[in-house]
Amino acid sequence: MSDRAALLRGIRVWLVLFVVCLVLSGATAFPLVHELRWTEDLLRALSVHESLPGLMEWIERVRQGLDTADAEHPFLLYGTDWLAFAHLVIAVAFYGPYRDPVRNIWVVEFGMIACAGIIPLALICGPIRGIPLWWSVIDMAFGVVGVIPLYVVRRRIKRLEVLAGAPVPGAPAAAVSG
Repeated sequence: MSDRAALLRGIRVWLVLFVVCLVLSGATAFPLVHELRWTEDLLRALSVHESLPGLMEWIERVRQGLDTADAEHPFLLYGTDWLAFAHLVIAVAFYGPYRDPVRNIWVVEFGMIACAGIIPLALICGPIRGIPLWWSVIDMAFGVVGVIPLYVVRRRIKRLEVLAGAPVPGAPAAAVSG
């Protein structure tokens, strides 16, 4: 296998991994009410409340809030449907770099910027919404973990660009002789 083919294969594997995680993350936003009930039941069965009482209190509080919203104001949960949809739409955008990584590196860079944006969002909106700091740290971890495969992909795309002899953005164009 040539270096170019190996790089392209590696890029595609990392992109598929990232997209699968993005889709799973989005898909879990649809059934939040049921998921939280299942999570609470599982954590009780595992006696998590004994070792991590703060976690159990938070899960109970969130589950109660979702139950209330679902029973009295189900339209509020429509926002999480849009959250899920956004994850799915963003995942589709990564088909561009899968197909032509060099031309569509900007999608990978956009994803890296979005991952970085999770941190200030969690630090600003978390306290405003009464989210415990430790939960905001978990949210921020999604950005930190998410940027890793994108960073790997971007580095590989840059190597592929050099191997392919593609023009480097910002570099002067070769003179055309007449």
